[in-house]
Amino acid sequence: MTLSELEKEVPELTDYTKNMPDELRLLARVKVHPPGGLIHQKDSVLPYLGIVAKGENRVINEFENGKIYMIETNKAIDFIGEVALLANKPEASVTIEALTANTVVYIPRKDAERWIDSDTHILRKMAERTAFKLYRSSYNNGLKLYYPPMFLVADYLVRLYEQVFPQDSPEMQKNPRPFTLQKTRERLGEELGMNIKTLDRTIRSMHKDGYFSLAKGKITFGIEEYLQMKEYLSTAKG
Repeated sequence: MTLSELEKEVPELTDYTKNMPDELRLLARVKVHPPGGLIHQKDSVLPYLGIVAKGENRVINEFENGKIYMIETNKAIDFIGEVALLANKPEASVTIEALTANTVVYIPRKDAERWIDSDTHILRKMAERTAFKLYRSSYNNGLKLYYPPMFLVADYLVRLYEQVFPQDSPEMQKNPRPFTLQKTRERLGEELGMNIKTLDRTIRSMHKDGYFSLAKGKITFGIEEYLQMKEYLSTAKG
């Protein structure tokens, strides 16, 4: 697939590429990463700038002891390698994995740097996206240190439910279908920064208190349980 073909599939992408020089468009390569695929590894050299046109990925920090800490998840349209580029660092500071199929436009780094130097529009796009991630991280910084595990699980489930069923959608107000969390306990523990024993204990306690049901071990809940968790979060925050 060419960049022009991808722009036809994802018209929003043109807001990022509209000022890209013609010679750079010829160098751009489109790659699709399958779900679960590695996009780039921490400490690896980044010879490109990527623009994620489709898909969702997760950003994780891997440590030498084998532990994994999930920093955030990001949806298209997004950048790959922009932090290293803006910081003038050659290596990636994090690992990025595809959660769904990711379609990424790759541009050689040196050529991307020249493009950014000459195009304030794409520079602003990168700065806005980087600032958004920093704002989100700063806003929630400390949450895992100062709130109990039950709060973290409830907050995660509430935010996830609101992503699946936006508040202004009919499904949010009268949703006959329960929502089932398909992630494994290991993946959920990574995203919450919580060990498996603590997570299992918290899930059992919340299940007993009626915050959700368990279907074949999977957390399942609907609008009533969602509202119950929202009320709990509001009370816990004081």
